[in-house]
Amino acid sequence: MKQNIMNLKSQKAFTLLELMVVVAIVGILASIAIPSYQESVKKSRRADATGALLVLANKMERLFTVNNSYATATVVAGDHTDFYTLSIPVLTDTTYTLKAEPKAAQVGDSCGDLTLTHTGVEGVTGSGYTAADCW
Repeated sequence: MKQNIMNLKSQKAFTLLELMVVVAIVGILASIAIPSYQESVKKSRRADATGALLVLANKMERLFTVNNSYATATVVAGDHTDFYTLSIPVLTDTTYTLKAEPKAAQVGDSCGDLTLTHTGVEGVTGSGYTAADCW
């Protein structure tokens, strides 16, 4: 009995096999968690862009009520987000289309560009995704 206690007290390190099992478990968990985390981050950045598009659309409607035209609208620096560039690719007296184009770390997002028209139609350019998936 005394000899067994001595053997337990003298063992103070992990074996190589125990260490490899722990490394394998951590690797499996990381391979699941990291892509999921990255997609969540992209989704939250996308939510910021959709919010910025809606704010810009409200500004456009206020401009129309004052001038009876959208034609003088511009995108100012405060209308941009850190990960999307906002623009107005289609602009006439009575219609507009707003676009949020991914930049920086958001480039390559599966939803692509986000769009919003004067009638409130939401769109995306990413293949295989609908506006409902990305908005």
